[in-house]
Amino acid sequence: MDGVWWQQAKKISSIVKTAGPFMFLQELINQPKFTGAICPSSKKLARQMARHIPLDNDGIIIELGGGTGVITQAILDHGISPDKLYVIEFSPTFASHLKARFPHITIINGNAAHLDTLIPHGAKINAVVSSLPLISLPPDTCQQILQQWHTLLKDQGLAIQFTYNLRSPLWKTHIHASQFHSEIVWGNIPPAKVMTFKF
Repeated sequence: MDGVWWQQAKKISSIVKTAGPFMFLQELINQPKFTGAICPSSKKLARQMARHIPLDNDGIIIELGGGTGVITQAILDHGISPDKLYVIEFSPTFASHLKARFPHITIINGNAAHLDTLIPHGAKINAVVSSLPLISLPPDTCQQILQQWHTLLKDQGLAIQFTYNLRSPLWKTHIHASQFHSEIVWGNIPPAKVMTFKF
């Protein structure tokens, strides 16, 4: 009996590991502007993003663009309680995958440009962790998302965003943060810059 269970567990694990790249490729074809990558983020990049989330705060954590859940898992491994994590995912395909993979987390299939309508009203936000492809999004959508950050995080939280633009992405000029930090994760393919903004 134990042998059968172990074989089933290995099969499920294999499906989860191999589903990511194929799902990203499918979504890249279906929604190129909103996917922004052909494969999931690496675990190293995910850990680098999650480590910036403060643990001494009672606010909620919002992840934007959960994809296949690599960064979601890193956030949980960092020590964030599942009931404090809200994942906003635009793609119905990715959202369904995330709901199946993380049944104890609040997964919302919605648009980050309307974030204030998707989360509990008046909720204290500890951090926004974003994998959104801000470079490839329509300019008006990008500005709406960044405005949401300013409105919801003012004086109480930080935003963590990664980009494949290792120089200075144009969207950064629309963020007016009191503190800023960046680092490059060379182990990711392609290399990515993790940026942290304190509002």
